[in-house]
Amino acid sequence: MIKRYWKKGTKQKFITILLSLVVLISLFILRDDYQPGLLFLRKYLFVILVVGFILFLGIRSFRKSASTGKRLLILVGLLAFGGLIYLVGWNMGMYRYMQTYNVFKNLNLQEIKELPLTQNERIQPLNNIVTMAYESIGETQEVSLPHLVRVDGTNQWTMAVQPAKEYVWQRINDNTEEIFSVSSTTPSPRFSKDNRIAVTFSIGESLSFSRNTYNAVVQRFNFFQLFNMEPSDVFYMKNDQDNWVQVVSLIKWKGFFFPYPSFGGVMVVDSGEHDFNDYVERILIGKGTYIKPEEMSKYEYLQGQNTLAEKVSQLQAESLKFLGGFSDPLPWNMETAVKIPVLADDQNQQPFVTDFDFNGISNEYSGLHHWFGLEPVGEERTSLSYSVFVPADGRDKLFYYDHATTKEGLAGVSAMPLKVIESKKEFDWTVNKPVEFRPYIKEIAGRKRMFMLTTVAAKRQDNVKFDGSATPDLALVDAEYRDVVWIDAKHPSQWEKALYDQLGETWRASRDFKEDPKVMPMPGNEVQGDSIPLQQLDSVNPGVIDLTQ
Repeated sequence: MIKRYWKKGTKQKFITILLSLVVLISLFILRDDYQPGLLFLRKYLFVILVVGFILFLGIRSFRKSASTGKRLLILVGLLAFGGLIYLVGWNMGMYRYMQTYNVFKNLNLQEIKELPLTQNERIQPLNNIVTMAYESIGETQEVSLPHLVRVDGTNQWTMAVQPAKEYVWQRINDNTEEIFSVSSTTPSPRFSKDNRIAVTFSIGESLSFSRNTYNAVVQRFNFFQLFNMEPSDVFYMKNDQDNWVQVVSLIKWKGFFFPYPSFGGVMVVDSGEHDFNDYVERILIGKGTYIKPEEMSKYEYLQGQNTLAEKVSQLQAESLKFLGGFSDPLPWNMETAVKIPVLADDQNQQPFVTDFDFNGISNEYSGLHHWFGLEPVGEERTSLSYSVFVPADGRDKLFYYDHATTKEGLAGVSAMPLKVIESKKEFDWTVNKPVEFRPYIKEIAGRKRMFMLTTVAAKRQDNVKFDGSATPDLALVDAEYRDVVWIDAKHPSQWEKALYDQLGETWRASRDFKEDPKVMPMPGNEVQGDSIPLQQLDSVNPGVIDLTQ
């Protein structure tokens, strides 16, 4: 058809060439729009080929058959085959089963025999941070999803203040001009000017068209990356030159049979104003500097940082259900099969980004990790089977500690909410929810002990989101003894003493108990007569008190 039109004359040749150029330019410029389709083909190419081959054989047999009965039989067979693919592959989860097994086969698994200690415990849950951030911005603004990252040697919640999705003109015309960076270790994070950083990004997560972070990063991909890579979480942090940058975590799809997601490096987007040159760059070649996973060690600010997409770490943690073999997670086995527990009332599910100290355990760095507490697959089984530690900077390792084999008998995350509720029956638990049970591991009274740290978040009955609290209620649940210790959010240095005071007598019955001087009063400092009780000394200036009286 095109050939005949081409031969008609000069005018037709000119129109054909012009239309071809328009199509080619459109395919080049609009590649961010059709890239999800290319990615879909990449993910399901094997299934598409199998289904296409069966359909080809069925249609060919149908056309060659002269018998009506045989044709009907072929049609019924094709429909049955399609139904079987859907039932087994998607409804019964066999496709994800095989995908997860591919993840497990390619994991760099390392079992550790000792739990790492936690440090720099974060106090506020993610959704409280979101709520308090919205209390500090204007009508036409919104905040991006907060992420826990390392800034200037401390753990900070960072998020962008960007044009709201409800206001189309601002999304087209405005820049992202401010970032919140608040401490994760304080019970009362401030969103005042000291924690509001003025920095301009010409692209953002809520901006439109080529100024959208997803679109601009996809435009930066080369031809092969269009089929294998996709942008994921966006983090805001400082680079080695002390400048704020957007770090976009990339997911790389690997494998032909049942492809699986893996860490694909990051795309780093520098700050800058929106102008004509910036517009041309975004349209033609996109924005950002691609850093491969193996090259991230060259950048100090990316070491021990949080840059791993949670979609990747979740599948990696889930794949530990194959530790007992390929067939163990099947319904008739499940001796060691595990799952990632999901709490209905918790608006932020695992993983929980936690700061761990691996000194003396492995050569792994001490810093931010994605933590998972895996439990048996049954709803009534709520024991803690494995603790999983995935380095948050995307390095090719996964550490796990086997609680089940060591017969520790620890309670899992699913068992924790009721323990907290039982300990404070006077609370109105219809509008208060214990959320984000993250690990708190300390060496107390002779050995390492594991607790679950939770924050009680309030929620109005007519509100879908939790309300942020300036000073939240905190509780620590002993995973072994199931006892709940309520602690003071403003005095983290006293948490270990609070645990010792409440559980010390119980722990003394165990063989591995030792008196712990760091949480006991020092000799000679005992309080006599009308002096101030020891537990109140932290709130009084010790220079004014004479303990010898």
